[in-house]
Amino acid sequence: MRRASFILSFIAAVFIATAGEAHAQRKERMPEPKPFLGYEVVDGDTLFFDVLNPSRVYAGRMKGKEWRKFYRLVWNFSKTYPYALVARKLVSEVDSTIEGNDLSRRQKEKYVNNVQKELFDAFEEPMRSMTVSQGQLLMKLIDREVGKSSYSIIKDYKNGIAAGFWQGIAKIFGSDLKKHYDPDGDDSNVEDLVRKWENGEFQDLYFSIFGEYPKRIELPSKYI
Repeated sequence: MRRASFILSFIAAVFIATAGEAHAQRKERMPEPKPFLGYEVVDGDTLFFDVLNPSRVYAGRMKGKEWRKFYRLVWNFSKTYPYALVARKLVSEVDSTIEGNDLSRRQKEKYVNNVQKELFDAFEEPMRSMTVSQGQLLMKLIDREVGKSSYSIIKDYKNGIAAGFWQGIAKIFGSDLKKHYDPDGDDSNVEDLVRKWENGEFQDLYFSIFGEYPKRIELPSKYI
């Protein structure tokens, strides 16, 4: 796991290094409200009409601020979970490659550097476009999928000094790289979204909130 952890340290480092600048210039963009309803006048009465797409109904007791928080969580989850799944797959593949080949230390370093460069080329731009809250969620989801906090990942791949540096940067933006994913506590709503994703229900939930299906995250075919 240690050699493969460069994948996740890359994700953490690129996001944390660029999120502050991006967030200062841009707010999260969620779907615009739908246009006004159509209408017609019948015998002097104005009748409004619209076409509703079929949607699954999700019961819940959330309201006000709690509902708005969940609304934003669903939006951010749709933007970040695909990258957490990529991280899980890459860690598994890189571990298998390293463990399955009798590589010398220099060969391992060359392999890691080549893959890291490839990842920068593929993922630097989408990481830069993330907001602070999306980056925080991504760190949680990576912890869930891989089983290690971002702090431990960076410490294992780099060193304690590097991990401490990125932790300090993360703190500035209200994050904590040492914090673990808590499916039964603080992250129970996130865990529920993961289950809906796995059961094929997430798109219906998203549609029931936003009136449209989530946009597909375009990933290079080799990472899907």
